[in-house]
Amino acid sequence: MAKESKKPRYSSIEIGGVKYKTHLTEKYKRRTNYAEHEPSKVIAFIPGTVTEIYFKNRRKVKEGDIILILEAMKMMNSVVAPFDGELRLKTKVGDIVSKNQLLFEII
Repeated sequence: MAKESKKPRYSSIEIGGVKYKTHLTEKYKRRTNYAEHEPSKVIAFIPGTVTEIYFKNRRKVKEGDIILILEAMKMMNSVVAPFDGELRLKTKVGDIVSKNQLLFEII
């Protein structure tokens, strides 16, 4: 019995009045969807370890205040408050964080 060959699935999309035929791969279907940046949520820009936290949870902070230190590759990275508000910590000292993990929120 001969194996049936899988035909690639094609979809069509119209851009500017022109139709295009595209091939949707499984990798494309499993991708993470784009999420709009939320300025109140500060995420880790590099994997590392939280070594110091300078403010307690639910304290008022001002724009530019250093909230915590993220150690990555033997470098101490200061993570600052993007604007004034109330701090909501999502990590603690000693936490190992991955890239894009939520560190804190400013409300």
